[in-house]
Amino acid sequence: MSKYIYGIDFGTTNSALSILDKENNKIIKTLTEASILFFIQRQDSSEILSFVGQPAIEAYLQNGMAGRFMKSIKRVLPRTSFTETRVYNELYNASGLVTLILKYFKDKADAFLGENITEIILGRPVFFDEDPVKDSLAQTRLEKAATKAGFENITFQMEPIAAAFAYERTLTQNETVLVADIGGGTSDFTIVKLGPDKYKAGNRKQDLIAQGGIYIGGDSFDSSFMSKALTPYFGKDELYQSTPGKMLEVPGVLFDSITSWEKMNFFNVHKLVREIEKYHLLTKRSEKLMNLKILVEKNLGYSLFKEIENTKIQLSGADNSLFRFEKESISIARDVTIEYYNELIEVNINKIGNYLDAFLLKTQITPSEIDTIFITGGSAQVRAIQQLILTRFGADKLRSGDYLNSVSEGLAWSYYN
Repeated sequence: MSKYIYGIDFGTTNSALSILDKENNKIIKTLTEASILFFIQRQDSSEILSFVGQPAIEAYLQNGMAGRFMKSIKRVLPRTSFTETRVYNELYNASGLVTLILKYFKDKADAFLGENITEIILGRPVFFDEDPVKDSLAQTRLEKAATKAGFENITFQMEPIAAAFAYERTLTQNETVLVADIGGGTSDFTIVKLGPDKYKAGNRKQDLIAQGGIYIGGDSFDSSFMSKALTPYFGKDELYQSTPGKMLEVPGVLFDSITSWEKMNFFNVHKLVREIEKYHLLTKRSEKLMNLKILVEKNLGYSLFKEIENTKIQLSGADNSLFRFEKESISIARDVTIEYYNELIEVNINKIGNYLDAFLLKTQITPSEIDTIFITGGSAQVRAIQQLILTRFGADKLRSGDYLNSVSEGLAWSYYN
């Protein structure tokens, strides 16, 4: 048996793999990539080439953004309505798409070690979905993907618990800790007792006080930005003449598919373009609807959402940001203040805050009984999230680690628990 084990955090936005040397009790390397896929068909054959992470972005740009681009695939796992999608001449189910990402990580880590590692501790959110049936389906699909990627000994661990184990390695005294893992797809919370010697206990069930989560995260913030701030640039609220003298707004269904990656990954491009063209004529060739057609037809979704994400990141440390998107004939530039951004995502933040309050009430734990709030996850740096935590617990209790890698490292450390 190998002395190495992998901890893999398969995330909505980013994924990470940490390699633990079990004999020396040390994480020797962590690999991080965006959880994205890009497919292109070779011109000289019917072969479908797939790329993951940064290579996917590079291939997407090198091929003029022609091809099939997918993001936020983790959100598909609990969807009973999703069975498969056709990519050129091949069919992929949910497990098949995830397999490509997990195998990419496994191949890179195996190459680094020079051996085939088949033992893995795989992260999962507290809830993939609030429906137990869908939640179970998601884990089954994820386990199947790990098996197809070449792993044999697969153990699951809750992502916020893994983050707690990563934080525990820094402690010099016992603490009651609330772990807030704010990811791209979910916001998970765990209350656990941690300490510098507790990891030696093995079974930690007695230290786990409560855990819960809500299906809202960074992708929800990006979708709100797109839906409220940007769809007007693509024809939302434009009027067309339905009958002589009667004007109606362009149907909102035209914009539903472009406001979230969960829908953008799998919509029927040709069908949507035909609908857009119809209303483009009815609006007397609205320039904004032409923007929508170009966005869909030229596969510019990733580029647009990347700028939305960049704005979110900039506003984590600044009060103003310039959102700019210029591709083909589309040109959008607007100033975004932190106040306006907070308004755009307010509904999502309120839902997370209300859930956290109900979670604490249910567990009958007051903020004063929490020693530390350890916050992690790619979306944890959003200022509204930070403020949500600060107003409930105070700045002196707030701690953070590696926002992207805490979970994967904690998953690897879970080997001892």
